[in-house]
Amino acid sequence: MNILFVIDPLDSFKIYKDTTFSMMREAQRRGHRIWSCEPRHIGWRTGGKVQAQVNELTLTGAPDAWYRIDSSPVRALAEFDAVLMRKDPPFDSEFFYATHLLEQAEREGAKVFNKPAALRDHPEKLAIMEFAQFTSPTLVTRDPAAVRAFHAEHQDIILKPLDGMGGMGIFRVKADGLNLGSIVETLNKDGAETIMVQRFVPEIVKGDKRILVIGGKPVPFSLARIPQGSEVRGNLAAGGKGVAQPLTERDREIAEALGPVLAARGLLLVGLDAIGDCLTEVNVTSPTCFQEISDQTGFDVPAMFIDALEAALAG
Repeated sequence: MNILFVIDPLDSFKIYKDTTFSMMREAQRRGHRIWSCEPRHIGWRTGGKVQAQVNELTLTGAPDAWYRIDSSPVRALAEFDAVLMRKDPPFDSEFFYATHLLEQAEREGAKVFNKPAALRDHPEKLAIMEFAQFTSPTLVTRDPAAVRAFHAEHQDIILKPLDGMGGMGIFRVKADGLNLGSIVETLNKDGAETIMVQRFVPEIVKGDKRILVIGGKPVPFSLARIPQGSEVRGNLAAGGKGVAQPLTERDREIAEALGPVLAARGLLLVGLDAIGDCLTEVNVTSPTCFQEISDQTGFDVPAMFIDALEAALAG
């Protein structure tokens, strides 16, 4: 097969932990041809098909010069057997436009994973609201008075922007309400932007768990991202320590409830985040943690993913 990865610049990859790299490596191991482009390389001209300047890659196995570009033609996306959208967040205007170009490529015959419309329909923080039975009390609002009332009810809360990633912009406010007004003003820009407020889940000390769901089925291990020192955030980008562990009964309950629903919507790969027994995010843009889980447990997550991709293409 010919598999096109729509990605961030190749030279930005940290291959010792990069999930997209692990997908590429497994695909190449199976004899598939791998290609890459960045969203900025995709274009559409009237009367033509969506196309891109693409690079055919060979992975060298070397730690530094880890890839070789064998050719760089311009090709229609519909010519590939699969197109994997693996551009990292944030989900900004350019990401939004890219999903529309990819959706047009679908109309021309391309098979895109995750499905572009599903990427747009599942903003990663807001998506949990559909599954309220698995979440802690949550409020989405622009209204500072509503935030103050939520804090008065729950006393210990987390506030965060809807478009944050890697733990960016997350604040905790305890019962004393210290700096609550200032934090709300900072996050919602005097009412211009919507924010999310949640009751604090103390089990964060045991980690913010990433539960991977592939083809509707959970990977049997999560990666608990454990905050270090006085930090409240477990995100690896914020200094959290990643520890792989078997799914708990609750983890599996959440994954098995959401997995088939999300897979039916065209989401081949989903990263569910959970703290304690509570679902906190539904990550669909470019879920990670393949290599950390595989390295620590021996379970081959990239192989499970390529199996699911091959099955989806054969179906």
